[in-house]
Amino acid sequence: MTLKQWVIDAFADAPFEGNPAAVVPLSAWLDDALMQRIAAENNLSETAFFVESEPGRYGLRWFTPASEVDLCGHATLASAHVVFTHVAPALERVTFDTRSGPLVVSRAGGDLMTMDFPAIHARVPEGAAAIGAQVAAVMGSPVPAEVFTAPDLMVVFEDAAAVRALTPQGALGPLLSDLKMRGLIATAPPDDARFDFVSRFFAPNHGIPEDPVTGSAHCKLMPYWAKRLGKTKLIARQVSPRGGTLICELKGERVTLTGRCEAFLEGVLAVG
Repeated sequence: MTLKQWVIDAFADAPFEGNPAAVVPLSAWLDDALMQRIAAENNLSETAFFVESEPGRYGLRWFTPASEVDLCGHATLASAHVVFTHVAPALERVTFDTRSGPLVVSRAGGDLMTMDFPAIHARVPEGAAAIGAQVAAVMGSPVPAEVFTAPDLMVVFEDAAAVRALTPQGALGPLLSDLKMRGLIATAPPDDARFDFVSRFFAPNHGIPEDPVTGSAHCKLMPYWAKRLGKTKLIARQVSPRGGTLICELKGERVTLTGRCEAFLEGVLAVG
């Protein structure tokens, strides 16, 4: 069996930026174990698989190298790019049915696309101060100013320099397991006037030591920063080594994420 696959850099302002996702269109779902093995072989943060259910509507699933996940922003944007460019170029919007409900991606003018995601409100956990001290110990950082849980652990630092300097140690995975958290979001005010806030994201227990750009994290970041800054439209920069830009807007209980994609690879998978 052969399958088409694209690798798309999502939330990229230039080639070799943003977060690469593999996208595999299917005529019918493969066995779960085979999709997981393809994702492990790709060894990217996520591999997305989609199946058309009706014109303009697709089932969409995302796999890290280690497991299937409930929500992934960059691989959704990459999947929409493949639909709009290669599968159904006449469409202006596409709906993906996912574990997190229907997700809509629309063309937003030029090469921009906008995704509509659920807003996720973080809360202050019991023992926040102790958790903050543990994060500092495993990340080689100052103690964060604020600590929240979403289903990710989210920590807020005083400045962007602290976020840029994070160096996660091997104990991050066990800490996240103990707290039953998917990953760690680190965020701070920006050190570049073009942006409203910066972040990084780490999910070692899902085979992602650091995710280059994380759309789903901004579903949690936006309610926090919108309230703190007193505005609902913000420009975010994920300051991973690759880096990526997201134009974010909080609309009630939804978050829209707008960005660009750069195509990197088009190929054929031989899977038996």
